[in-house]
Amino acid sequence: LECDLATGLVGQPLVKQQVLRGLREFLATPSPAKPLVLSFHGSTGTGKTYVSSMLIRHLFRDGLRSPYVHQFSSLAHFPHHEQLQQYKENLKHWIQGNLTACGRSAFLFDETDKMHPGLMDVIVPFLGPSWVVYGTNYRKAIFIFISNAGGEQIKKMTLDLWHAHKDREEISLQDLESAISKAVFESPQSGFWKSGLINEHLIDFLVPFLPLKRHHVKQCVTNELTQQGLEVRQDIVQGVADSIPYFPEEEKIFSSTGCKTVSSRISFFF
Repeated sequence: LECDLATGLVGQPLVKQQVLRGLREFLATPSPAKPLVLSFHGSTGTGKTYVSSMLIRHLFRDGLRSPYVHQFSSLAHFPHHEQLQQYKENLKHWIQGNLTACGRSAFLFDETDKMHPGLMDVIVPFLGPSWVVYGTNYRKAIFIFISNAGGEQIKKMTLDLWHAHKDREEISLQDLESAISKAVFESPQSGFWKSGLINEHLIDFLVPFLPLKRHHVKQCVTNELTQQGLEVRQDIVQGVADSIPYFPEEEKIFSSTGCKTVSSRISFFF
């Protein structure tokens, strides 16, 4: 995993550091006190889904196809606010049933910023340091929350530092943590709002994904060409990188879509 993160994940030093530290500590403990809870935050295309898939691939033989890996998308699985009570019941029984089948299950929640406030509280009892919940030992489970919430704050801080002539690699977790927490946990529109997740300090690692610069996008293009078995030509790398929108409008420093559209754009250059 460390090798894959080093070669495959572009421009995210804080992510590598936090994720590896969290997994090492958790998996090295025979009887962990609580499940591992990771919360990924950042703008579109910065690698949140990519990293979560990579983790699962290394932890489970069948990766995302494993019967012990469970994915939830807010918009796909919980679309209607008027059915919130039913969603709560379904989600509680789903987690409980799967942890009974395998205590080392993994649960991925995508678009948690779009979750209905209140739904997250159903998950809270499974995340704490108790020995047993609903008759099930659940302390070896892994929960990953993926969210665009906090992305604007991360972009603003990275841009402010750039204007102050500091490189994005100089940003520390401490610089970002309070800004992300405020944006994510104090917004009434967020799925985390007034959630016991925050009051009971159940998130182990808040992982920020930084906006990517042009040279990171070029690296993504190179990686994608290699993965597709195509020739790595500098004119194509440059062409794809130049076709992506950047911000701010004047300086065009950071990619507006990260590396999200790189794969689909490559076909235009062959």
